[in-house]
Amino acid sequence: MHVFEILWIVLLRFRPLPRIWAICLIAVNLAALFFLNTPYGKLALLAALMGIAVMMVLYTRLGFVRLLGIGHVFWIPMLIWFASAMPDQQANPALYWWVVMLIAFNTTSLVVDATDVIRYLRGERAPHYRWPPSS
Repeated sequence: MHVFEILWIVLLRFRPLPRIWAICLIAVNLAALFFLNTPYGKLALLAALMGIAVMMVLYTRLGFVRLLGIGHVFWIPMLIWFASAMPDQQANPALYWWVVMLIAFNTTSLVVDATDVIRYLRGERAPHYRWPPSS
């Protein structure tokens, strides 16, 4: 249930530009489902599921706080491996370009996440979105 709450916050409460960014980030990561026959797709899905599990625990205890971004920490080893073992562009162009996009989107998101986690650790701990929205 909390997964849907977070999803609805992202899709309905974020301002337009962060909302578009989040939708693109989700779409690029969900594209892993098209590549489950490869180690890249499996690893991306595993990293996403582990991150979601961490975020659900944090959300249940703290609400929609800046610390939620720490759930993306599982992307770090994944991205390092992806960057060091890029698929062959000629053999599988779709896989290659998906990995390139995943690296770009997830790395950018990690910068935002790191900033949010630092802000949380410095004292910005109040939940900044609630579901359902209050009037």
